[in-house]
Amino acid sequence: MLRHISIDQLRMGMFIHELDGNWLDHPFWKTRFLLARPQDLQKLRESGVRSLWIDASRGLDAIALTSAPAPTPAPPPAAAPTAAQLVTPVARVELQAELPQALKLLAGSKAAVAAMFNDARLGMAVDPARVTEVVTQISGSVLRNPSAMISLARLKRADDYTYMHSVAVCALMIALGRAMNLPEEQLMQAGTAGLLHDIGKLAIPDDILNKPGRLTDEEFRTIQQHPQEGARILIDNCEVSALTLDVCMHHHEKVDGTGYPFGLQGEQISLFARMGAVCDVYDAITSQRAYKSSWDPAVSISKMAEWKGHFDPDVLHAFVKCVGIYPIGALVRLESGRLGIVTEQSERSLLTPKVKVFFSTRSNMPIPQATVDLSSSQCTDRIIGREAPEKWGFRDLHELWAGPNSLPD
Repeated sequence: MLRHISIDQLRMGMFIHELDGNWLDHPFWKTRFLLARPQDLQKLRESGVRSLWIDASRGLDAIALTSAPAPTPAPPPAAAPTAAQLVTPVARVELQAELPQALKLLAGSKAAVAAMFNDARLGMAVDPARVTEVVTQISGSVLRNPSAMISLARLKRADDYTYMHSVAVCALMIALGRAMNLPEEQLMQAGTAGLLHDIGKLAIPDDILNKPGRLTDEEFRTIQQHPQEGARILIDNCEVSALTLDVCMHHHEKVDGTGYPFGLQGEQISLFARMGAVCDVYDAITSQRAYKSSWDPAVSISKMAEWKGHFDPDVLHAFVKCVGIYPIGALVRLESGRLGIVTEQSERSLLTPKVKVFFSTRSNMPIPQATVDLSSSQCTDRIIGREAPEKWGFRDLHELWAGPNSLPD
């Protein structure tokens, strides 16, 4: 029997069925468990949770704790909303306004994905409601300002890659879907597919996944098994759509037929799998890994455009419109000789973002930081090219656009 109680009524031995409120407001990534540890009870009382549902058939009932007349049983929770109902209109905000919320959300999403993947690793079912919850929160941030989430997710630490990559691809898939004018329900499906696309890497030994040197042919063949392993894990442990299974299985296919695991080509690859291929590669090459350094985001976009036969040209074009020719965090050289970091995209043109300048190539010296809006009619400067941060010995450039302490926990 489900019963709705206040946090003050919660006692050891109760079986928690569902916590009310935003999942970011409490420290638990699994909301159905027997309350058997005093420290968990203390955490819940100190959290933002004010009420919750317990299952009296699986634990202590609140009525047994009091001689007061039994309250009228509360109705069971309403049916879960559909994906379309979860995506509601959201007002767009400036990048700097969304960054703090996106940073908090990234940390929470990483922990949630880690818990889900650990459940799958142990052969346990992954809670579809929790997957939907995470995707919904990420979608909200992307709708408010897509640059915040997808730019911060790129800053992941190498040892966080597995889980943060899933979060990043989820955000990128939603942002790309918006750029392609997909219906709202399909945005949620795209996000879910992005979140779970690499779950098959759970079946690949860590010493191969994180090998610092070149893979042997045998090791690479092992890596190539992860799409099919992922589909197996999803079928066995998750309630997911055919679309999510498709992206998991086919996000390494290439339009020219040279991808894996089946060598599909062109229209044989679904639209969402073609979207997944672009998002997966972009996040991979712009991320720091145990075996390679990250690429500058603008360089990454340029390189991806050069890989003929790898991506669907229309999907890649939509992706560039989404993240920009010069994405947030790209180091660029201006005609004036100044170097700067792209801090915000322009709605007028992909070529005229806002740039925070901080260095002069003419004096080879730092200059006072200033933000230049290249789309302004009063601005006479322009971008003439990309620059590699390592060429100049620059480090921690993300602090120029995201601020200090902006690496996701």
